Amino acid sequence: MPKITVSGVPGLPEVRPGDDIALLVARAAPDLEDGDILVVTSKIVSKAEGRVRQGDSRTAAIEEETARVVARRGDTVIAQTRHGFVMAAAGVDASNTSPGTVLLLPEDPDASAARIRGALRERLGVRVGVIVSDTFGRPWRHGLTDVAIGASGVRPLEDLRGGADSYGNALNATVTALADEIAAAGDLAKGKLSGVPVAVVRGLGDLVTDEDGPGGRVLVRPADEDMFRFGSADVVFARRTIREFSPAEVDTAAVRRAVAAAVAAPAPHHTTPWRFVLLESPQARTELLDAMRDAWIEDLRSDSFSKESIARRIRRGDVLRNAPYLAVPCLVMDGSHTYRDERRNAAEREMFVVATGAGVQNFLVQLAVQGLGSAWVSSTMFCRDVVRKVLGLPQNWDPMGAVAIGHPAAPPKDRPPRDPADFYVTR
Repeated sequence: MPKITVSGVPGLPEVRPGDDIALLVARAAPDLEDGDILVVTSKIVSKAEGRVRQGDSRTAAIEEETARVVARRGDTVIAQTRHGFVMAAAGVDASNTSPGTVLLLPEDPDASAARIRGALRERLGVRVGVIVSDTFGRPWRHGLTDVAIGASGVRPLEDLRGGADSYGNALNATVTALADEIAAAGDLAKGKLSGVPVAVVRGLGDLVTDEDGPGGRVLVRPADEDMFRFGSADVVFARRTIREFSPAEVDTAAVRRAVAAAVAAPAPHHTTPWRFVLLESPQARTELLDAMRDAWIEDLRSDSFSKESIARRIRRGDVLRNAPYLAVPCLVMDGSHTYRDERRNAAEREMFVVATGAGVQNFLVQLAVQGLGSAWVSSTMFCRDVVRKVLGLPQNWDPMGAVAIGHPAAPPKDRPPRDPADFYVTR
């Protein structure tokens, strides 16, 4: 096992905009050796690069640096930055900076690390790695730790998949975040209050590379691999209407989990007005869609639509026909009240319709959280008798549209901006 030492670099002055960090480090640590790894806190990188914002509004700075709000509770905001980092306050920091200012993250932490590394090579002739670190909180665990947000000349990941442990067990998912481990070790020597912003890790020369390497950006998990991408603030917005699907199979267990979410919706009189018909075989889907198409054509002909107009409208059903999985949500009125007043009976049904809609919304959101796309299409509501006959449903099951389900073939388009103030009034 290698002998690893971690030591802080004391004697660095207060960093100001325009300062050369490599020059300051070279003066304070002229004994750097080949294979050393420097861990540099992002705060001094931000200061040197002029990422200092004047003014008292940290909130405004957070909004400007935020690409996506993941969660919000009181004044605490967990946000994704444009770099892809998910962290508190989008990395905006009001500590270790003069009053009336806040620090923003470096524009490109990998490029910052590469500049420091290259300048140290020029000044001291040493082959070192550089990690730019910042403090992150962690889901499920108390406490903060430093991680690598930028890296140069350091192997950031070690992929052990395909190997075996000492017992011969295959390693199928082990990818070690080396750069994060080094960043955390460096912080033990730097500390948060010691005024030592740089640490040297010695003994890991095998991780130092000749090239700058992929940098810290490879540590950011891509959205399509992130099982926890959607936080409490944006989980509802995860639901998007998807009309084009890839041929990938749909996990039937995922759809059943979505049904479990659906039946958690509120309903009147402690009832359960939701039923879902899951069409998992191509034959069942084709039989239903063919019968619905024939019924729709007959309706359009009776309304004197032309052949061209009918063909154009029928093509709108392609989203259902091209989907690898269909679900038909149904409304049942079991447990509803019956009144002598038809007005109250109408209101009773409306309550159940609203409850069914809430269930369908839960269903769609849960599908999205699990990485599945969906499109709710109202067509079954126009031929309920046909749907009931083809699917063998009880007469009191009212089909409330159909949901096309599958893996999105492409990312959805951005939503048009909507000001919520346009959709409410106050009294």
